[in-house]
Amino acid sequence: MDDSVAARRILVVEDDFDALRVLRRVLVGRGYEVGFEVRGYRAPARILQEMPDLVIVGAQLGGSDGLELCRRVRDRYSGAILMLSDSSEEQAEVLALSVGADGFMAKPVTERLLLARSEALLRRPSRGLAIVAEASRGLLDLGELRVDGVARSASLGDRPLLLTSGEFDVLWALASSAGKTLTRDELYNDLLGRDWDGEDRAVDLRIARLRRKLEDDVRQPRWIRSVRGAGYVLSASSE
Repeated sequence: MDDSVAARRILVVEDDFDALRVLRRVLVGRGYEVGFEVRGYRAPARILQEMPDLVIVGAQLGGSDGLELCRRVRDRYSGAILMLSDSSEEQAEVLALSVGADGFMAKPVTERLLLARSEALLRRPSRGLAIVAEASRGLLDLGELRVDGVARSASLGDRPLLLTSGEFDVLWALASSAGKTLTRDELYNDLLGRDWDGEDRAVDLRIARLRRKLEDDVRQPRWIRSVRGAGYVLSASSE
C-alpha cells in the first residue's frame, strides 16, 4: 500500500446506500482511511473534530441538507469537500460551489471518475506548482494584510483570516502579484491546472468567499478588485 494514500483520511457523509457501496468499494479498495456517517445532523461535529483531508457529502440527506452542512463547516474546515447530487443540472453545481464545495459530481457516480475526482482534490495543495513553490518562500507583507506562505495563513491587521486551502491559494496568487491584473486564464491554469472555458465559475466563487472574509463592504472592495473583461487584481495596500 502506498504510504501517501494510507495517510489520507476521508469522511463520507451519505445515506444513499447505492452510492455508499460504490464509495466504500473504491476508496477502501484504494487504501484510504475512510469513515462513514449516514446521519447528516452528526456530520458537522465529526468533520470539525476529525478534520479529514477530504469530505464527500451527499447534497440530499434524509433529515438534513448537505448544502447547509457545507455552509456550517466551510469557514472552520480547511480540507476539500466533494458534493454528490441527485441532480446533474448546472444550477445544482453552481449552488454547491457557492456554499464552498471544491468539487461536484452527479449521481450515479462511476468508479473511475469518483477516484479521479477524489485524488485530484486530495492533491490540491500540489496544484499550481509555481504558486506553491513561491508560497514556500515565506511572508508577503502588504500593509494591513500579511500572507504567510509557509504556515499557509493570513491576517488582516490583528485579525486572523480563517481560509480554506483553496481560498488561500487564490489569495497567495493575487498577493504575490499585488498591483498586477491576473487573468482568469492565468488563475485557472495556476490554481486548477486547466484552461478556463469561459463559463466555469470555480475561481470566481472562491474569490467571492475570500472577499466576504477580507472586505468591509464586498460591493466596494478595497483589496480584491475586478478588472472588467480581464480578471482580478489585489491592491498593494487598502488605500
